[in-house]
Amino acid sequence: MTKQEEIEQLKAKQDAVILAHYYVDPQVQEVADYIGDSFYLSKIAAGLDRRTMVFCGVSFMGESGKLLSPDKVVLMPDAQADCPMAHMVTKEEVEQYRREYPDLAVVCYINSTAEIKSWSDVCVTSANAVQIVRNLPNRDILFIPDKNLGRYVASQVPEKHVMPVNGCCPVHDQMSPKEVSALKEIHPNAQVLAHPECNAQVLELADYIGSTTGILKFAAGSTSREFIICTENGVRHELERQNPGKHFYFPDTEPICRDMKKITLDKIIHVLRTGQNQASVPKAYVPSAGRALEQMLNLAR
Repeated sequence: MTKQEEIEQLKAKQDAVILAHYYVDPQVQEVADYIGDSFYLSKIAAGLDRRTMVFCGVSFMGESGKLLSPDKVVLMPDAQADCPMAHMVTKEEVEQYRREYPDLAVVCYINSTAEIKSWSDVCVTSANAVQIVRNLPNRDILFIPDKNLGRYVASQVPEKHVMPVNGCCPVHDQMSPKEVSALKEIHPNAQVLAHPECNAQVLELADYIGSTTGILKFAAGSTSREFIICTENGVRHELERQNPGKHFYFPDTEPICRDMKKITLDKIIHVLRTGQNQASVPKAYVPSAGRALEQMLNLAR
């Protein structure tokens, strides 16, 4: 029996569904029932009627799945797979801004811990952050924890006073604009597609800025045959699958999230067999963190 066949048998036995982020390895994406970015997976998780959900991604994704589906079993193939950015703001920072700006809305990127979500008014993803911030009644916005997405949102919603904190995704923030420019010289007809978690210098070179799903849709709809991709390299699998005949180039220092790559078929099999690595959220964070996520789903409809 292959690993893929064993996973199918275990899924049926456990009434399980597998949700995978675009950044995990291709072989993991291939066994998933749903593949997407954080926003898509959040919406799917909220509406599934399966008893067990296996989140092939990092810890905040499992927490979000548990917040939206508290009665479900949420399994994480690797309990140590984490997102550095998910921790990059303190409660003291948030409380200080709330004291200084009485009308403040705390907008929290979904790539954050449940505790950080619990300090917030609404969650957002890279796919809906601009829309949600624009629609909030508040003018003063504290954007946590990603400074790059916060800065991009501020540029798109100039009527709001958006204040980012100093967190970032190391994979996107450290992307080299020199390497992107070098690729552009080699492939002058290629369009540059960048995730808004990238640093400002890389975004300045982009022909399109958007979420992982947005990048996929743009590439599929474009008449261009060549693209320079400024996001984590796991998206290459889906880009090439959807676009035979098109060519995708990544910077020489290829952007790799080591935590996403911790997810393997063997680990999926292990948690389906044993029920280990169940995601959980401390009770103290559940009401407010859950409201922030529900508010996101309501405002992004």
